Amino acid sequence: MTHKGIVVIDFGSQYTQLIARRIREMKVYSEIISPSVADKFNYSTVSGIILSGGPNSVYDKESPTISNRIFSLDIPILGICYGMQLIAIKNSGVVSHSQEREYGRSNLTILSRDVIFKAVKNKSIVWMSHSDKVKEIPKGYVKIAMSENSETAAMKHSQKQIYGFQFHPEVHHTQFGYTMLHNFVIFICRAKQDWTSKNFIERTVEEIKEQANGKIVISGISGGVDSTVASVLVKRAVGKHLKGFLIDTGLLRYNEGRETVECLKRTINMDVEYVDSAKLFLRRLKNVEDPEEKRRIIGKTFIEVFADKAKSFKNAEFLVQGTIYPDRIESQSQKGPSHVIKTHHNVGGLPKNMKFKLIEPLKELFKDEVRRIGIDLEIPSELILRHPFPGPGLGIRILGAVTEESVIMLQKADKIYLDVLKERHEYGNIWQAFAVLLPVKTVGVMGDQRTYDNVIALRAVTSVDGMTADWYGFSKETLQEISKRIINEVKGVNRVVYDISTKPPSTIEWE
Repeated sequence: MTHKGIVVIDFGSQYTQLIARRIREMKVYSEIISPSVADKFNYSTVSGIILSGGPNSVYDKESPTISNRIFSLDIPILGICYGMQLIAIKNSGVVSHSQEREYGRSNLTILSRDVIFKAVKNKSIVWMSHSDKVKEIPKGYVKIAMSENSETAAMKHSQKQIYGFQFHPEVHHTQFGYTMLHNFVIFICRAKQDWTSKNFIERTVEEIKEQANGKIVISGISGGVDSTVASVLVKRAVGKHLKGFLIDTGLLRYNEGRETVECLKRTINMDVEYVDSAKLFLRRLKNVEDPEEKRRIIGKTFIEVFADKAKSFKNAEFLVQGTIYPDRIESQSQKGPSHVIKTHHNVGGLPKNMKFKLIEPLKELFKDEVRRIGIDLEIPSELILRHPFPGPGLGIRILGAVTEESVIMLQKADKIYLDVLKERHEYGNIWQAFAVLLPVKTVGVMGDQRTYDNVIALRAVTSVDGMTADWYGFSKETLQEISKRIINEVKGVNRVVYDISTKPPSTIEWE
């Protein structure tokens, strides 16, 4: 840890990343580590420690744990849910199964006006999610709050700055949750509030200058936010020594590859080469309908083209990757309940025989922080504010076999859809909007003639982080304009439908 920030030890909670994000909103750096490295971690620059929740019971044999060393470090500690129960059991308290599971909203009764409850109203709503509870608090600890079903909803050590919450202050449903976390981080831990985009840019540029040391750096730019911001940061550090290229798989949005290259050249004078590999990708996808097989082929082909192109830069020593913090968290296997969620191409997918040293300037950032850095770097809004786009591109938005004809059809429909949203100033209100080409044909009537053509489905959702999503409520007039234009302007389409499913149970993408 290079910052005087907060360490979050992750015991498998679905809210762990949310804890880190809340702390960074306070302009304080936070880092997530697994229990497997907690005992070896260097805490010399740490202002505070948070023990996350988790799905296990602390008294189960296979439950993740930590040594008692952490309680002798003289660093403020906050245990949340499982974290509180772990504090109790590691200090000779008693944790038992609750006869009544406490899940959802609960009223918090504050018993002691500790600094952690500064500006927190009594009887405020907190969010509970547990089936175990602290039956007996450890010696030296006192109860500072209770709820309807938790006699000990919060506790603290009488001498040390060690706290436990049975509820989740990091979630939106806890009324004064952010206030409680702020009280812990700022007033108790006295953490330094120096995690700003300006400071990050200045520090990162200097680090890249030192790392690259005048050598050639290459960057494979996808057109997405992460790779674009990473490349612009590196360019600010190494200038003309950065050489970029963009691989067009033929599955990008309408003219996206060429427009991205032209935009980067025009606005920030970046040396970017356009690589047209559309025919290769389409040839390998011929007659392939299974979405997982399409993903595998697209990913494998992309790596091959990338590696081959990278070889042409014979004097290059460094490779830029747009790895962001969630990529690293999701891609590392952790002791206990956490498992590898997915392997990201920018974490472990590149060939082992590529001899480049990596420059990963965004590896400490969450997605929203990346966008903020991009704005401060004055990257054009058409690049930095784009909606999320899947790695396999339109290959997984064409349900069924991918052909040149189907790609062109979907690109045109998708462009019309997004153009209308931008014209009506609705694009910025939506987390993600896109068109899908369905593998069915329907009967229609055009010019008094029977047609038997394709169906386009529209998807638009609102979300905070993509984990949950609700469909966007368009006006009748907006949907009418989109449908009319697609059917009139895209040959081969005679029907448009709108997807009104939420996530869960549906996913945002269709494949």
